[in-house]
Amino acid sequence: MTTTTSPSTSRSAPRTTTTGARRTAQGQRRRSVGRRSTPLTIVMLAVLAYFLLPLFWLAVSSTKSTQDLFTTFGLWFSHAPQLLANVRETVTHDDGVFLRWLLNTVLYSVGSALGAALLAAAAGYGFAKYRFRGNNAAFALVLGAIMIPTTALAIPTYLLFAKVDLVNTPWAIVLPSLVSPFGLYLMRIYAADAVPDSLLEAARIDGAGELRIFVMIALRLLAPGLVTVVLFTLVATWNNYFLPLIMLNDPKLYPVTVGLSSWASQAFGGGSGANSNMLALVVTGSLISVVPLVVAFLLLQRYWQSGLATGGVKQ
Repeated sequence: MTTTTSPSTSRSAPRTTTTGARRTAQGQRRRSVGRRSTPLTIVMLAVLAYFLLPLFWLAVSSTKSTQDLFTTFGLWFSHAPQLLANVRETVTHDDGVFLRWLLNTVLYSVGSALGAALLAAAAGYGFAKYRFRGNNAAFALVLGAIMIPTTALAIPTYLLFAKVDLVNTPWAIVLPSLVSPFGLYLMRIYAADAVPDSLLEAARIDGAGELRIFVMIALRLLAPGLVTVVLFTLVATWNNYFLPLIMLNDPKLYPVTVGLSSWASQAFGGGSGANSNMLALVVTGSLISVVPLVVAFLLLQRYWQSGLATGGVKQ
């Protein structure tokens, strides 16, 4: 007696086996993803606390009076929070000079960030897409400039600007910030992959000039890199202290960093000019000065992330 197996039965067995293997692999993958590392979690929580605790302390301290800053627990609010009163006192003190400092900082930072991003994009695009004598040597100089701390260049920069009568002017802050060796390096690396050579050749065949190609084609492809340089330069210029300190003599031209430092010296300076009540204004002003950076990052973050995600998709 001969036993026969139908074709449908013989085909279903391998299919069932394949389905079972696939489910097993998916289950193992889910378990591996869901598995947590306790030491890694502790390290990440410690890093998170390291970055957020100072900001939390600043936010809490801005709601306190000068007396409460010394008599209450530093990481929690007092029984009589007065954030609005501190903000009002900060922005109206000395005829509203803090708002002028804040406006100066915005102008210095935005002008420097946009200018540095455009210059870095142009130079990085040139290094990446053009071959000329001395290309590698010039780029090596750029890499070497990254290693030089900006504070070491502050005094020579002051001497150069003093020769051309630019000291104690906004240009003394903006012009040095336009040079960003790290931004140039970043844009050179980014332009090498983000701007296809075939696209540039097609534009040249169509009769487009080099400037038009850069403005109409390259800049759009370099947008995520531009946003990155803008963010880095914006933060660096906003937090810059030493350069404005030696370049500016007029308090009306101070950025927030130097202005708050002058208030802090009044609070802790001692002598007849000391005023301990200024400490609450320094803390509140520091909190206010952080807010524009957070807003700028949140506004530019979506362009940054969308550009990086687009660049990660293989065309």
